[in-house]
Amino acid sequence: MNKNSPHRIKNVILKEWRNTFFNLNSAAVIIFLPLLITLQALFVIYVVIMFASADSLNSTLLQNGLNLLQSSIPSLSSLSTIDQFQVLFYSQFPIYILLIPVLISIMFATFSIIEEKQYGALEPLLATPVRTWELLLGKATAGAVPALIMTWICALVFLIGVNWIGSPDILSYVLSPAWWISLLLFVPLVTILSFMLGVIASSRTKDPKSAQNMGIIIIIPVLLLIGMQVSGFIALNTFNMMIMAIIIAILNLIILKAAVYLFQRESIVVKWK
Repeated sequence: MNKNSPHRIKNVILKEWRNTFFNLNSAAVIIFLPLLITLQALFVIYVVIMFASADSLNSTLLQNGLNLLQSSIPSLSSLSTIDQFQVLFYSQFPIYILLIPVLISIMFATFSIIEEKQYGALEPLLATPVRTWELLLGKATAGAVPALIMTWICALVFLIGVNWIGSPDILSYVLSPAWWISLLLFVPLVTILSFMLGVIASSRTKDPKSAQNMGIIIIIPVLLLIGMQVSGFIALNTFNMMIMAIIIAILNLIILKAAVYLFQRESIVVKWK
C-alpha cells in the first residue's frame, strides 16, 4: 500500500460527506427514510396484532411459519398464541432491516459517481493520482458509515417499539443470535455488496435513476427471504444465517473485483462525454 493511500482515501470520504450532508434532500433521505421503514414495520405488526385474532392467523400460511419457529424454539409454546405470532413477525426484522443499508449504499454509489460526471467533477478526480481501489474504497466507506449508524439506530428504535407493543417476555425472543448476526455481520456485508452493485450499475448507465433501478435488484432476495420464512418454507436459524454470511462475504470479493474491473476510469470518461 502506498504511504499516501490513507490520506487519499480520507480526502475522498470527506468530499463525499460534504457533498451529501450539505444537500438537504440527500441528508433527509439518509436520516428519515430508514426511520420510516422501521416505523412502518412496527405499525403493520401493531395493526395485525390488534385487529387479527389468533384463529384467523392460524388459518393462513403464517401457521406454517409459526410451526417451523416452534420447532426451533420449543420454549415458545409457553407464550400465548398471539404472542407467538408476534415473535414470528418480529423475527423477520433482522432480514427486513437490510433494506436500510441497501437503499443508502445504492444511493451513495449512484449519485456520487454519476452526478459527479454530470456536473463535471469526475474527470478532474480521475485525473488525480488517486488509484481506482482508493477511490472506490473511499466512496464505499463514506456510504457504509452512515448506513451502519442509521441501521443500528433503527434497530434500537425497533426494540423500543417491540417493548412498547408486546410483553417483556417477547423481547428476549427477539434478541436472538440471528438478530446479532444480522446487525454485526449481514448489515456490513450487505452494505458493501450494495455499494459495489451500485458502482457496477453506474459504470453501465448515464443517469442515477437507471443505475438505481439496476442496483435495487438486491432488494428482491431480501423480500423473498422474508416471505419464505413467514410462510414456513425456510428457517433462518443461527447455522443458516452463518452460512449465508459466508456466502455473502465470498460474493463481496467477487463483486469487488468486478466493480474495480468495470470502473475503467479512462473509458468511463470517454463513454460518458
